Amino acid sequence: MRTGAVAPSPRKGKLPPDLSEILSRMNDAAKRLKSLSANLTYTKVTVLVNDKSTEEGRLFFRKGKPPEIRIEMQQPESKVILLKKNKAEIYLPKINQLQEYSLEQKSGLVEDFLLLGFGSETGELKKSYRLKYLKEEDLEGDMTAVLELTPRKESLASQLTKIQMWVSEESWLPTQQQFFEPGGDYLIASYTAVKVNLRISSSTFEIHPAEGAKRVKMN
Repeated sequence: MRTGAVAPSPRKGKLPPDLSEILSRMNDAAKRLKSLSANLTYTKVTVLVNDKSTEEGRLFFRKGKPPEIRIEMQQPESKVILLKKNKAEIYLPKINQLQEYSLEQKSGLVEDFLLLGFGSETGELKKSYRLKYLKEEDLEGDMTAVLELTPRKESLASQLTKIQMWVSEESWLPTQQQFFEPGGDYLIASYTAVKVNLRISSSTFEIHPAEGAKRVKMN
């Protein structure tokens, strides 16, 4: 089983859910979700040169307005990404540098990309995407509903042609997302060992760089 149970709903012997049922169950799960931790794998495929690169790490999420997110990349290189209060920080231990980005002009970035399907109610999802149910698929022992999301906003469509999202039919949270770029390249984000509504320390959403770290404002 890939995810921790948010709303157990065994479907053995039942017909596949339709889009309306899927969105209703996702909405219920989003309302209940307060925090989340998961193992995270990003796989980026560059089609033209047939190149594939993979990053592995951990994701921590705490619901709020705006939400707080910490991504700890461990392989192939250590990197910490923190999103909090409309600001992003990226810490690169190898060069002991802390990069700071303002997200004031990109307030929807987190929900549109990083947290797609986590904690955002489906009414908000519909504002940004046209939604289509594709099929059911067994993903490593977890039965999922596969959705296709097509951006409504030009700002999104210029970066992504579509997104496919695999939603667990047990937890009704995403277990995988695939982001398709206009040039044909794509990124797959996979989530395993998902645990929900655990107590996550506030210190998790802080970065404590090594002594002498250089701070750089990037925008």
